[in-house]
Amino acid sequence: MRRLPRLAASLLLLGSCGAPPAPLPSPAGSAPLPPAAPPLPPTASASATSPEPPDPPAPPTSASASAAPSTPPPCPENMVFVQGSFCPQVERRCLRKETNKPNRLEICHEFAEETRCVAPEEPRAFCIDRYEYPNQQGAHPAWMVSWWDAEATCRAEGKRLCHESEWIMACEGPQRTPFPYGWARDQEACNIDNIYITPHLNEMYSSRPEVASRELARLDQSTPSGAMARCKSGYGVHDMTGNFDEWVTRDDMPRGKDKGKWAALKGGAWGHVRNACRPRTTSHSPEFTYYFISFRCCADAQGHPVYKPTHGPQIPEVKPARRAPAVSVEGAPGPSKQKVKANPAR
Repeated sequence: MRRLPRLAASLLLLGSCGAPPAPLPSPAGSAPLPPAAPPLPPTASASATSPEPPDPPAPPTSASASAAPSTPPPCPENMVFVQGSFCPQVERRCLRKETNKPNRLEICHEFAEETRCVAPEEPRAFCIDRYEYPNQQGAHPAWMVSWWDAEATCRAEGKRLCHESEWIMACEGPQRTPFPYGWARDQEACNIDNIYITPHLNEMYSSRPEVASRELARLDQSTPSGAMARCKSGYGVHDMTGNFDEWVTRDDMPRGKDKGKWAALKGGAWGHVRNACRPRTTSHSPEFTYYFISFRCCADAQGHPVYKPTHGPQIPEVKPARRAPAVSVEGAPGPSKQKVKANPAR
């Protein structure tokens, strides 16, 4: 009985050649095999015996139905996405340097076009406001705000103040230039080097709004956000040096007589000061307010690791609240027509 399948297979193979096979004797003790099926007519073919039905018509499609699900952008529309590596310590060669005795600092006016990273690089991916708060082109940035005011306001918008390393990275751009616009200090690019106006502090900090507003307007040498088109980093972030000093949260521990604790100021204001990406001021406490101090917000990028400094200070929790005032100024002098003239040594 085991040979029966082989015999049946032989019959099928022979039948496919078109001629009927001769009847084979049945194995002993088994029933006779049925005769082979008659051959197909000469004009027929194997495919004609069982034609396949046509494919069903494809259902109508639309662009939304056929497109793959889109990935949400990492940042809100009014923020800039910055991704890459941050260098904690760089080496640059200053070609023209000035010693600024009134402010007890040195200002480099031009660097050699080379930046060397001398510390392990660190990955960053974050969102940063395109403009100083309220992050609107043409607006007057907020002023007279403390670090506490700035952090609370950013938290109220679902953001936070920038870490100093994030601020530096957004300022230097992909090319890691010392100024957001390049390698040489340029008072035509950003709002810097204005002639100093001495403030009347009693009036500026007056509890009477009309007195304080009048003094602030007299001192105001700012420009609207985004007004100076060249004052933009390689990532497309505006007004990072000059115009206003900006609060940031430090990545490193305070040292010595640092009054800033966990806070620092970046970018310099509209005067003749440290208007570059790396320098900072830590000599003011987080409660300090002044007429040329503002801020911008950062946020974690959706779909990317959240950055948290590993060796930074303990940052206090701040309750979200919109504590930065809307600013409207009339009669402000704006940037001075004359600029501070410096003769840096080569």
